[in-house]
Amino acid sequence: MDEQIILGVLAITLGVVVGVLLFVPFVALSYRRRGGFGVGRFVVWGAALVYVMAIWTYTLLPLPDPDTIACTGVNIDVTAIADDLRGALVRRGSGFATDPAVLQLLLNVLLFVPLGFFLRVLGGRGVITALVVGVGLSGFVEVTQLTGVWGLYPCAYRVFDVDDLLTNTLGAVLGSLLALAVPRRYRGSSRLPDADQPQPVTRGRRLLGMLCDGLAAWVLTLTVVVAVQLVLYLLGADAAVRDGSAANLIGSAVPIVVWLVATLATGGTIGDHAVQLRFTGGPLPVGLARFLRFVAGIGGYLVLNALPGAWTFVASVFAVVSIVLVFTTDGRRGLPGLASGQRLTDARELEEPDAAPPGSATAPGR
Repeated sequence: MDEQIILGVLAITLGVVVGVLLFVPFVALSYRRRGGFGVGRFVVWGAALVYVMAIWTYTLLPLPDPDTIACTGVNIDVTAIADDLRGALVRRGSGFATDPAVLQLLLNVLLFVPLGFFLRVLGGRGVITALVVGVGLSGFVEVTQLTGVWGLYPCAYRVFDVDDLLTNTLGAVLGSLLALAVPRRYRGSSRLPDADQPQPVTRGRRLLGMLCDGLAAWVLTLTVVVAVQLVLYLLGADAAVRDGSAANLIGSAVPIVVWLVATLATGGTIGDHAVQLRFTGGPLPVGLARFLRFVAGIGGYLVLNALPGAWTFVASVFAVVSIVLVFTTDGRRGLPGLASGQRLTDARELEEPDAAPPGSATAPGR
């Protein structure tokens, strides 16, 4: 039981990590293909990530000690399912459904029901795709077990069972049929006809853009720190690796430069682009307005957070004030809008950044 709990926690943890890495691209794709970001769809997407990790952990982990494994056999008899069901009926009678053999078959079916569901809801794929992917994924798992994790072990330590292949595939097909209950508009990844229509600048959308900036900057910082530490290790600079200050300095500087260049060149941060928002207009020259938008937004936070000592606390206060101003300023333009004198608008209203007249109105929502 403890082992199953550990595997469940591992699956959820890996799903969350992958979700964080893919969060900003998912938001950006959602705005471009569906015109906005639906919380329900995001929850389904996150569940799909956890599900994929769960399939991996529960079917392949934990990896046993090579010295303690017992080689197993192979079941390729496609009639074994019928024999198991007949045996359960004889043994249990009216309690047929509680027989271990029947429960095992049902669990194998249920294990792949989410696969077919996610394929239709997130990918817009039907029963045939669910059938093919179900066979392919289940077959890959079974062959991995048959080959001792592709030669990692001298023999198979779990049974290759054609029954699992059949029941898993059935589960994927049933999941695809179950997904038909989801309204068509919310299924698939195809571009919606009104995806290019401007939408209101809501507080949630503004905060989502800020969250995208924060997450993307954090991921980039962590990636750069790890990469620098690896390079220093390969160069034999053990003292620098242990100290970590060089990696932290470079890791803090790279996002600042990336966001500064992006803001000056395009008029928006990475988070702005993800949620299709743009600051525009105002009395100041475009270059200066964009720089002030950077300083009063994610750029200011990154710089303050990179400074030592009490500046980290100042960065936290800066972040809180920025969030509060989203709720209190006109048009949700927040601190960047106040500093730059610009208004905040849906980027789909503009043919080019800063091209719209300052007095133009935000288009109504759907």
